[in-house]
Amino acid sequence: MTNIPVMDSAKAPVDLSHHYSRVTKNRAASSIKDFYKYFAIPGIGNLAGGLPNNHNFPFDTLEATVALPNRFAPTPNKPVDPPPSLEIQNDSSKQPAATRVIVPGTVESSDVLRKIDLKSALQYGTAQGYPPLYTFLRQFTRENLHPNVPYAGGPEIILTCGSTDGFAKTIEALSNTWIENRDWIRDREGLLVEEFAYMNAVQAARPRGLNIVPVAIDTEGMLPAGKGGLEDVLENWDESKGKRPHLIYTVTIGQNPTSGTLGVQRRKDIYALCVKYDVIIIEDDPYWYLQYPSANTSSMATRGYPTSTDAQPGQHNYNFPKSSGYPFLDSLVPSYLSVDTEGRVVRIDTFSKTVAPGCRLGWLTTQPALCERILRITETSTQQPSGFVQSMIAELIMGPQSSKDEGRGGAQDGKGWQMHGWVRWLEGLRGNYERRMQTMCSILEDGKYLVKSGRRQSISNEWSVVEKSLMYDFIWPLGGMFIWIKVELATHPLYKKTSHDKLAHALWIHLTTKPYLILVSPGTIFSPTDSIRNDKGWGYFRLCFAAVDEEDVSKTSHRFVEGVKSFWAKKNLDDIEESIQQGVQDGCIPM
Repeated sequence: MTNIPVMDSAKAPVDLSHHYSRVTKNRAASSIKDFYKYFAIPGIGNLAGGLPNNHNFPFDTLEATVALPNRFAPTPNKPVDPPPSLEIQNDSSKQPAATRVIVPGTVESSDVLRKIDLKSALQYGTAQGYPPLYTFLRQFTRENLHPNVPYAGGPEIILTCGSTDGFAKTIEALSNTWIENRDWIRDREGLLVEEFAYMNAVQAARPRGLNIVPVAIDTEGMLPAGKGGLEDVLENWDESKGKRPHLIYTVTIGQNPTSGTLGVQRRKDIYALCVKYDVIIIEDDPYWYLQYPSANTSSMATRGYPTSTDAQPGQHNYNFPKSSGYPFLDSLVPSYLSVDTEGRVVRIDTFSKTVAPGCRLGWLTTQPALCERILRITETSTQQPSGFVQSMIAELIMGPQSSKDEGRGGAQDGKGWQMHGWVRWLEGLRGNYERRMQTMCSILEDGKYLVKSGRRQSISNEWSVVEKSLMYDFIWPLGGMFIWIKVELATHPLYKKTSHDKLAHALWIHLTTKPYLILVSPGTIFSPTDSIRNDKGWGYFRLCFAAVDEEDVSKTSHRFVEGVKSFWAKKNLDDIEESIQQGVQDGCIPM
């Protein structure tokens, strides 16, 4: 199992300018930003820019207590059969669990790519991002995350204010707004999404007038072929609805909400269709580092088959021919960038899951020409992410650059985490979440059947009978933060006596009541169209094992199971109405 190798004959990325929006085509470089490269000239008398004096900033330093990179114990890269218990083992018990990071007020250095201080971080800056952090992330992206991007010259990056910002700028660059009763239907553009999707992205695209076009999925992710698959949608597109869609929005690792993880062969199949039909892939991957090798072995042990035969984190060195330099990164199912021969992938990364959502910090990776267009959008909108956040992350990872630098990085000795420390932090996060996943899935696996025992008689014999009814099912997630529960309402005693969506609604309300007190996300809120919401959305729940404190994962999982079992004991319609009325009284929002 390998990526497409990088050849000496790699071709330049294809020209995607025919997909640029009208506004994007008309954007020019900021005339003010052009001055910024001169600001760093030593001794320059800067009378050009409208910069406030840094001595008037009220912050002298920026300091925080931070974790050491080995705070959390990792889990094995290669799955073990039988699956290990994955018990928590803190390998940092002999060292302090935390240290202190300091971003100094001023560092005397002419190297803007290494200089980390508040004088530079809190000043107006370049739209690419804070130079030290941009430099680190560009190296990390090109050499460690995606060392085998197969087009000539490789990708470029630009920092963003998180994934939502990155997606918003991408669709602004690559789509025109369309308004009903003003514009011709033939000009309406479209966005392809998974059948169940992360709705923030859908809700960002819909007001632009984009057609939201769902593509069928299975437990792995988007289907390239078959009824409702990508080829079926594109080949049989009805032009009375507008242009054939030229954009895909997809979450390929631990898909939100279904937890699907797309294997390499599936990526190649979908990418080939995107080449054929001239489609751009927007790959949103906040959970890429959270891939769980133990899920396949656990599924095999409990069910006799793996979650996926294509997506197998830990089973291969996916970075070929060039390694990332880190076994952990090499063991992860790679990005669409690994098969992006034409430069038609825009990848969205974020610090929301690796540091904290409140950072509002991330980056885009794509071909240089498109990155330059998004840079122009950034110059006249957000300009750059928060200088406080960028400088703190840069100091944490990179640390002080000389003995005269008064800063302090995130390592125990005051240096930065460096690349190896950052990768070790990611390994520990994966381990932390993989243990939670194992705990919750094991309890859900044990409790998914309602077991009834009784006795039956014939003329001459009496025997005991055990009946098992499947109340719900799920796949062991290979990545992400979620478990996608399919509620098997057909086995409920009242399934044929009331509407299915009403029964699902009553279950959702029932789980929120005492003694269960469990709140899950109904599948309806991830349904990109009304037809999916009405036809099947009501039959699914999304459970998140990440947000619950580690010591509470077991308790909340057991409460979910007990809540479902008690709901299956309801045998008359009055019980269902009672659950719904209780929800109304408690102020619960109907699905």
